[in-house]
Amino acid sequence: MTDPVLDVRGLRVEFPTRRGVLTAVDDISLTIGRGEILGVVGESGAGKSMTGMAILGLLEPPGRIAAGEIRLSGTRIDMLTESEMQKVRGRRIGAIFQDPLTSLNPLFRVGDQLVETIRLHTALSKSAARARALELMREVGIPAVEERIDNYPHQFSGGMRQRIVIALALCAEPELIIADEPTTALDVSIQAQITALLKRLCRERGTAVMLVTHDMGVIAETADRVAVMYAGRLAELGAVEDVVRRPRHPYTEGLMGSIPSLRKDMDELQMIPGAMPRLDSIPHGCAFNPRCARAGPRCRRDTPRLETTGAACWLALTGETA
Repeated sequence: MTDPVLDVRGLRVEFPTRRGVLTAVDDISLTIGRGEILGVVGESGAGKSMTGMAILGLLEPPGRIAAGEIRLSGTRIDMLTESEMQKVRGRRIGAIFQDPLTSLNPLFRVGDQLVETIRLHTALSKSAARARALELMREVGIPAVEERIDNYPHQFSGGMRQRIVIALALCAEPELIIADEPTTALDVSIQAQITALLKRLCRERGTAVMLVTHDMGVIAETADRVAVMYAGRLAELGAVEDVVRRPRHPYTEGLMGSIPSLRKDMDELQMIPGAMPRLDSIPHGCAFNPRCARAGPRCRRDTPRLETTGAACWLALTGETA
């Protein structure tokens, strides 16, 4: 990929505590090109949202970026001050969060919130900003925009509120959008509409999208490539079709096996035994080894890297049981 919009190299996020330093994200490297959707998937606690927050510069103290680089269209942004980063957020990087109701101020009309955001990041007048807000609302599929622009957030359904949040993220024509679980609070039919909307806007505008989710079904329908995370590390990275059809990491196999199939009868869903490790008790070697039926001595001793296979698994790297 030439000249990626987002280029993350060796990112590590740490949280110093009285009992030692906890590593929440460890050696993450990924890129997203123009008009591409990268899905980031994994169980709760995998480090997906933490990676997004690090890119946005929104880590809560004492969290810190301890190593690595984050570049946006070739410009390094992880070293920017908070005031400098405020000019990047919203203008060059848009954000869509999980719960649209908490993303909108309940005391202000949605039109006022859109106009304020547009004027903050552009030189448009108030009337021109309102016209732009109406245009964005139409683009994301809000009906009767001339009437709805003066409604408050509580007067919209969950799906419509999420469309407003997407419109807010698009206000300044950002190069990158980080969508953190944008469909989790919505029912299945609305999820499909929102993911289709994101996909269409990405293609039409050439915007790079980092889609954070725990749902492999959403990834399969929406993303071009997928990064599977486990315990703060990348377990697998590759084209969606390759990862979904031919997963190389046992954790990815488990995630795919837990999806119900419409093509065959199933008495019970496959499940991955055990649970995601706590940050203060991540196992040595491959972090997934306590939950892996094929783990061997090397898996418990040495940490595998993605390298050329796209999977951080000794079985995938060597072709033999570790």
